[in-house]
Amino acid sequence: MKLIAVFCGSSEGASSDYREGAVRLGHELDKTPDHPDLWRSQRREIAHHGLTELIMVDSMHERKAKMAELADGFIALPGGPGTLEEYFEVFTWGQLGLHRKPCGLFNIRHYFDPLLAMFDTMERERFMKPEYRAMVITDDTPEGILDQFANDEAPAAKTYHRGQRVM
Repeated sequence: MKLIAVFCGSSEGASSDYREGAVRLGHELDKTPDHPDLWRSQRREIAHHGLTELIMVDSMHERKAKMAELADGFIALPGGPGTLEEYFEVFTWGQLGLHRKPCGLFNIRHYFDPLLAMFDTMERERFMKPEYRAMVITDDTPEGILDQFANDEAPAAKTYHRGQRVM
């Protein structure tokens, strides 16, 4: 994995564990990518001055499309609705075969346990096939997620009636 897109909340959350987990993930990712990048919507956020590259975009849609294009995988940290929206979008694109990149949830303080239970319910109630449930990579350590990323094999693209792929 060379470049991992990280989705996270705009605040540090109620526990210092979330910030510490984000720092640990950053240190672990720093061991693997060739160059760090930052994605920011223009005029909305302040750029970090120690970056090797800054890609400016005009909209959230353009930002997400660029991230999906360039990233080799995606990790969501604990966050709010925007974080989950970004994760679900790339996860769904993976189901549809629009990419074959791993999608992980960094489960700091068991933050994602209710969501993981919901994924289990989706599978049990047959709204999600087991192979797509298996796409949900999760761990409570950055090393665990990245190890799973290294061994990830995406399932076949989701198909519907008569084997036709959704476009």
